[in-house]
Amino acid sequence: MIANVQILILGLMLGGVYALMASGLTLLFGVMRVVNLAHAAFIVLAAFFSFFMWEGLGIDPLISMVIAIPVFFLFGVILYRLLFPRIEGSPRFAEMTVLMTFGLAFIAEGLMSYFFTGIFRSASPPYARDAFILGDLFIPTGQLYASTASAALLVALWAFLKFTRTGYGVRATMQNRDAAQIVGVDVRRVSTISFGIGMAVAGASGALVSFLFPFFPSRHWQWIAILLALIVLGGMGSLKGAVIGALGLAVISAFVSDGIGPVWAPITFFGALFLILLIRPQGLFGKRARA
Repeated sequence: MIANVQILILGLMLGGVYALMASGLTLLFGVMRVVNLAHAAFIVLAAFFSFFMWEGLGIDPLISMVIAIPVFFLFGVILYRLLFPRIEGSPRFAEMTVLMTFGLAFIAEGLMSYFFTGIFRSASPPYARDAFILGDLFIPTGQLYASTASAALLVALWAFLKFTRTGYGVRATMQNRDAAQIVGVDVRRVSTISFGIGMAVAGASGALVSFLFPFFPSRHWQWIAILLALIVLGGMGSLKGAVIGALGLAVISAFVSDGIGPVWAPITFFGALFLILLIRPQGLFGKRARA
């Protein structure tokens, strides 16, 4: 019984971080219908940013996360303005963005490999190796801090979407882009802000990843596959679905890793992706597309 509770705790904490990583990806799809295949590459870039802030300046990754959020938000706004407006009116906008972000992922990986080399890196603040002991249970301090920070950022993102005027515009655009434009929502501005928020979330996620996992430039291909499985399970464009999907699959993956072996853990995500596409293609909280 104690062992199962321990696995559940570890799975939930890891799931919180996965939920933050997936939230930016599902937000972009909900607002812009962009499947950003470069999202995980930018998470790795943010991990390098926090790693070098720690190694070079001694700045804690949790503090560098606060710095990374506005830096990556600005980077996202500039990137959107440079690349996406010229193809907004294309009838094949979704397909073109998949190809564009696929190319961005390769460019980001190549630049990181050139400047940072392909060796494994990981920040090592003192709490990354500590744990709280609660009787027969232990809670890794690094995972606890990361999951707490993830929960705080997800609540902040939810509050932004729920209670701010810009958040109203984002939600209206997610529900019906054309109708939102008709009633006066500046869809391009909303899309720019949403892309910036998606990048800011990637920046925050990368800061947490920097001390949770060993990473290297090509690691993003494994993560983007897992994140796509999470948002398809929850429903493309559904923030609630991404969070619930991340928590549920992370817990299942933890039990699979303990019972069968860690090599089999990633299959949990891909198996769930396969089943949800067979049974309910729109995901748990997605809406069925209408002709």
